[in-house]
Amino acid sequence: MTVATRFAPSPTGLLHLGHAYSALLAYEAARSAGGRFILRIEDIDTGRCREEFVAAIEEDLGWLGLEWERPVRRQSEHMADYRAALDRLEDMGLLYRCFLSRRELDAALSAPHYQPMQGPEGPVVVDTDRLMPAGERAERLASGEPFALRLRMAAAIERVGPVVWTDDRHGEQVATPEVFGDVVLARKDTPTSYHLAVVVDDALQGVNRIVRGEDLFQATHVHRLLQALLGFESPIYSHHPLLTDARGRRYAKRDRSLTLQELRKAGRISADIRTMVGL
Repeated sequence: MTVATRFAPSPTGLLHLGHAYSALLAYEAARSAGGRFILRIEDIDTGRCREEFVAAIEEDLGWLGLEWERPVRRQSEHMADYRAALDRLEDMGLLYRCFLSRRELDAALSAPHYQPMQGPEGPVVVDTDRLMPAGERAERLASGEPFALRLRMAAAIERVGPVVWTDDRHGEQVATPEVFGDVVLARKDTPTSYHLAVVVDDALQGVNRIVRGEDLFQATHVHRLLQALLGFESPIYSHHPLLTDARGRRYAKRDRSLTLQELRKAGRISADIRTMVGL
């Protein structure tokens, strides 16, 4: 099987050393196996994404010496693919509309009689549609109020049974998506979520080896469940350590002095970047 990797940044800022490390690892994993390297632009957050950052991403990657398949897939142009996946999940009876605002949800979760367990992203939210009378839900839907489409996690897990995935640094993992509760897969104003879009994109693009930071390790439990529900094969994962500065802080887009653009202006060459990230 031909190895296919990808680098999938969001165009909400300039690439920094941490991005370079992840992109180079994915590129080398594909190149060493004679495989495919894919650049994907994850621009579903239309409020924060900017065209100038899309151009800067391609300029930076080209400067690093990376080559990728074209055309580049942009998530904002493929909402129909995500809608089709949602329709499949809805046909399975696994989606429900949650009309609770963040304030209403926080109030419900903090009620004395409601003691949710804590997950990686805070309190585990389940069955929020049952916190609101059916009549009120119908009224809110008819009035056009915004809502989130949540995956009914318990039913989803029951449908597929135990699922596993393999990380080449951490070994075989048994997926435990239940710790995330009923994850949001779409909102009325944002027709897909990161979780759903990345799973659909990887399947459609034939990505079978995913190289990304350890900060996304936990999300893989949800992704593996969605892959099983939608009939997609599981890629091999490689979650690499995150690069940090001298004070132990992970690199972020706010660190302008460590963006590839600024380093290039300071006279650095692409070989310097490889040395700086330890490759």
